[in-house]
Amino acid sequence: MTVDVKTTEKALRLRALGEGVLVLPNAWDAGSAAVIEAAGASAIATTSGGVAWGIGRGDGQHAEREEMLAAAARIVAAVDLPVTVDVEGGYGDVAATVRGVVAMGGVGINLEDSKAAGGPLHTVEEQCERIRAARAAAAGAGLPELVVNARTDVFLFGIGEESGRLGEVLARIEAYAAAGADGIFVPGLLDLEALGEIARGPLPVNAMAGPGAPSIAELTKAGVRRVSVGTAVAQAAYAAAHNATRELLGEGTYGSLGGPLDYGTLNGLFVK
Repeated sequence: MTVDVKTTEKALRLRALGEGVLVLPNAWDAGSAAVIEAAGASAIATTSGGVAWGIGRGDGQHAEREEMLAAAARIVAAVDLPVTVDVEGGYGDVAATVRGVVAMGGVGINLEDSKAAGGPLHTVEEQCERIRAARAAAAGAGLPELVVNARTDVFLFGIGEESGRLGEVLARIEAYAAAGADGIFVPGLLDLEALGEIARGPLPVNAMAGPGAPSIAELTKAGVRRVSVGTAVAQAAYAAAHNATRELLGEGTYGSLGGPLDYGTLNGLFVK
């Protein structure tokens, strides 16, 4: 199986961006992706939570593979940037999911090691097999350059004794790297010293930041190579809708609607 040259070029571009510090705003639909591109992003990551909310599902692997792939396909079609897709736990058949990502033009994935929101986690051996399956599926689909960002949820879900979590993550990183992962995503961990220790390992580190987190400059100094914000941008957008509605129904005023993106600018992103 072969993929079009443009998809391969995007995958190589995403890999090249990963050689520096890659800041990835997270999109949840075609509109948010187009706005993020227009604001100057060099690549886009999807957010499983934002995508799930946008199709009326809950986050945490409650959406179906085809629903998530269809939403991601609309994001890919809306922009010229490389798009890496949050495939959560892989929706059962990891290989089928990866083939779907490649078919619609995605050039990277996040693959988490939790079986469900809150845990438990796949064993190291199970997750390594899943990573190998993702790598093989990408190659078989004609995109061996697909970027596989392995996510471990040890810190996010507080798995195991606190004193042993960093050691568990370090052991998983070694195994995931040997299985073919290109990067490690450790959401729930923003301790700069711990991130620095992880950054000395075999995989580039992705941190999930947001309000109250260390700045991108501080994360970069600690050795983090990729920064994303998960559902934070989507939450801010939904907060804007919530606050504007409360004001309209309450005070009957429109202050919350001030400072929007210009209608013509927005519409122009889609009317070529």
